Formats: sequence, structure tokens, C-alpha cells
Amino acid sequence: MKRIIIMMALAAVNCLGATAQEKLFNSASVQSPVVNPDGTVTFNLFAPKAVKVEVTGDFLPTRTVEIPGRGTYDAPGVAALTEGPDGVWTYTTGKLAPELYSYTFNIDGMTGVKDPANIYVNRDIVSFSNIFIVSEQKGDRGDLYRVNEVPHGNLSKVWYNSPTLKMQRRMTIYTPPGYDKGGKYPVLYLLHGAGGDENAWSELGRAAQILDNLIAMGKAKPMIVVMPNGNPNCQAAPGEWSFGMYTPGFGNSGTGPTAPAVATIPVSFMDIVNYVDANYRTIKKREGRAVCGLSMGGGHTFAISLTYPTTFDYYGLFSAGLHLGKDFKGNQPFAEQIKNDPDFAQQSARLFASKPKLYWMGMGKTDFLYQSTVDLRDYWDSKGYKYEYVETDGGHIWRNWRIYLTMFAQKIFK
Repeated sequence: MKRIIIMMALAAVNCLGATAQEKLFNSASVQSPVVNPDGTVTFNLFAPKAVKVEVTGDFLPTRTVEIPGRGTYDAPGVAALTEGPDGVWTYTTGKLAPELYSYTFNIDGMTGVKDPANIYVNRDIVSFSNIFIVSEQKGDRGDLYRVNEVPHGNLSKVWYNSPTLKMQRRMTIYTPPGYDKGGKYPVLYLLHGAGGDENAWSELGRAAQILDNLIAMGKAKPMIVVMPNGNPNCQAAPGEWSFGMYTPGFGNSGTGPTAPAVATIPVSFMDIVNYVDANYRTIKKREGRAVCGLSMGGGHTFAISLTYPTTFDYYGLFSAGLHLGKDFKGNQPFAEQIKNDPDFAQQSARLFASKPKLYWMGMGKTDFLYQSTVDLRDYWDSKGYKYEYVETDGGHIWRNWRIYLTMFAQKIFK
């Protein structure tokens, strides 16, 4: 009896192996996507029983989608694939600019289907998409976002204790090439957006590749980059904490812990700084610290700049979700929040009187958060406060945030 059970188990393993091999060879029989020599990209999907196949991606003209009460934002465009006689559906783009792009398929009404021929996948909160990179020459955006034959820094997943938030928490830390040889380094604190986590910048944002390549080209100073988890009631990324398997989200939209945090990220931020200074060879002075972030992380950066005006010398707001106080007042114009907050004028005056070396803001022309940055700039312009501002095409998208990180990293610690 025992021998029969063993033989059945071996047969099951062999079947699983055959299935895996079959999937491997079936996937390999269709190449997708194919980056063509002329800069176009061809997508191929073997789906002989499908009736309608589309590709949706950020390389296509965007669609305008409305968020009730919040305005509009740019959603990825959609293009139809054409079926060939062999059951392979195909679509070829026009020439694409150097960039990292993401996409999924829509098959007979089912959206968000991943390309079975492309193993390169990123998670953005609760959605997964395939990615590919287009590059024409050394130093273009696509080249900056890929792994090149240059000295590499190291990424570590680091747990630390946050006395303020009363929990163990995790962050991702990049140490630059040569860190193990000694010396002290400046630190960039890099913050993610709503629904993200400590993996967002290293995966979606390509932070390690950007820093490796910029440092190798002599365009950025070697620096430590700290990417914390910006959700104050969370320990770590989904599935990598002690609270069980949950669905990530923003606020109460996920299935994670709903109990309110005991403090905000800006209030608890010095727990992170203190841990990094105690455990890494850092320049423990203002001129050795920078902080920047996208969307919610931009809002955190803004609050940190007002709360700790002499702790950091460089601030970067990327498509910032600006607000004052603990609660996000999405339906109240930011100009009114500024006007009605009794402390904001004093905090701003104290910040700029301390003469930070750089206060930098980047915003997409069609970003749904555009107006709040206009309101902030109008107020600071009226006071004569100095900052730098860059405006790019597009909206609230990772393509812009990678651009902003690339630009900001070249300006700090110089």
C-alpha cells in the first residue's frame, strides 16, 4: 500500500512538471512584446478561441476618467489587436520614445489579463501589469531605468522599531556602490504614494537602477536611499507582515487593519531618521539629508518640511497630495486650507528663514492634484519664498515620478 501511495505521488509530481513544461514551451512559442529596430513594439497573444482582444497601456493616448468630487485623471489608452489565421492576436504601436512602459490585455470583457509570454510584472497596489523598456541610446530614460553593466548598490529590507507608532515596521534601504569600503554618506528619504508600500519605489519607481546609473555617469552623488512604508497603521507590504494576508488599499479601502494609527508619518518620521543614523554611516547633519515623495508621500514631505525645518536641506514634492493637519480635506480647495490654518504662515516663514538649499516641486499638466500646487505656489510667490518648479506632460503617473526622481537626485548633495 505504501509503495502504491509513493508511486501515485511521483506520478502527480511528474504531471505537474509536465504541465509546467508545457506552459513554458507554449509561452515561448509566442514572443511578446517585441521591441522592433524602428522603435515600434509588437504585442502577440495566442488566444484562438477569443472573440475580442485589446491591449491597454501607458504608451497609448490616454483616456480621461472622472473621480466624483475630485476632478479627472488620465487613464491608459486602449487599442484593438487583430487575429491572424494561427490564432495569434497582434498589435504594433507607432514609434515609442525611450521609457519604461506597462500594459495588460483585455480578453472578451475580462480586463487586466497579464501577457503569458512576458515574465516581467509589477504590482501597483492591487493591480498587476506587464512592463517593457524602450531605449535608443546611452543615458536616455529607458537606459536609466534598466540594469546596466555598472557598479551596483544593494537593496535591503530592514525592520526597525518605531516608538511613536508603537510597532515594528519595515523599510527598503539602498546603499550605493562602494558603501562597504567605508566613509560617510548623505541620505535621501524617498516616500511612496497612497496605497503603496516600502516596495513601490524599488520596483515601480526603479530607484536602484536610476541611482546606479546616475552615480556611474557622475551625475549624482553616491547616497543612501531610504524607502519607508508610509502607512502609519501598517508594518510592511502585503503578505510580509504579522497581520495576515490582506488586500492593500488607501485608508479603509483595503482589508488590512482599520484601527486608526496612533500618530501620523510626519510626526513619527524622526524614528526612521534616528534608526538610519544609528545603524548606517550617515552624514548626521542637515546638509546630509534630503526628503522627497510622490502624491501622499509628497504631502508627507510637505508636512515634514513644516515640522522639521532645520533637519533636512533638500525637499522634493512630486505630484504632491497637499493638505494641512492630520485629515486630508479632499473637497476643500488648498487655498482655503492655507487661509484658514492659523499656523501655516508662521511655519512657512520659519522654513524659508532657515534657508534650505533646495525646495523642488514637480507636477504633471493634467494631474488631478494640479490646482493645490498652484495654490501653494501662489501663496509662496506672494511672500517671495524661493523654490524650483518643473511641469511635465501627463498626469498622476509613475512615468512622471521616475522623471522627477531622476531630476531631483541630480540636484541634491552638490
